Amino acid sequence: MTSVKTPADEAEARAVQDELRARVVLDETGPEPGTGLVAGVDVAYDDERDLVAAAAVVLDARTLEVVEEATAVGHVTFPYVPGLLAFRELPTVLAALDALSATPGLVVCDGYGLAHPRRFGLACHLGVVTGLPTMGVAKNPFTFTYEEPGDRRGDGSPLCAVDGTEVGRALRTRDAVKPVFVSVGHRITLDTACAHALALSPRYRLPETTRHADSLCRRVLAGLAPTA
Repeated sequence: MTSVKTPADEAEARAVQDELRARVVLDETGPEPGTGLVAGVDVAYDDERDLVAAAAVVLDARTLEVVEEATAVGHVTFPYVPGLLAFRELPTVLAALDALSATPGLVVCDGYGLAHPRRFGLACHLGVVTGLPTMGVAKNPFTFTYEEPGDRRGDGSPLCAVDGTEVGRALRTRDAVKPVFVSVGHRITLDTACAHALALSPRYRLPETTRHADSLCRRVLAGLAPTA
């Protein structure tokens, strides 16, 4: 089972990020869109009980039919600190992924990869720890800026940091609908990640991977007994 140690404090967490960030692979193209198995992961929180529920849903990349799904529930073991969110989510996400019998060729996170203040968001962290190709598709641009892309599906524009560095792409997945924000996690290029985002979003703004994982983790959390 893949596992990660919870840092003792913020300083240790940043040191872990610094160490693992050097292991992110950015020179691999990644799996071909529309082929193989692709997984979506997402989490939901119960703040009153410090619980987090994670879901991992595997889809056939060609048909977008669900092949397998798994969930895990755990206690939140790290405080909320901007830029260190992965340490709250990663243990339970890994438990859900480990519960799968199928090994996906790509994991899509509901969040960020290189589009992160320390260039090491959840998608990067998850990719380095598991060795799997990973990417992030976020609903908002976080602290980054972008020019509005064209109105047609497939139009995109650079997502940039304050210094102008491109950290991702604002991508239109539906005509005249607000874009999503794609960033590389591990072992995939931005162009390939965007192609996957489009292939996984034939009808809605968000990828089917994210939609299935979001729904599943929320259902799991809602179904927990009050004494859990």
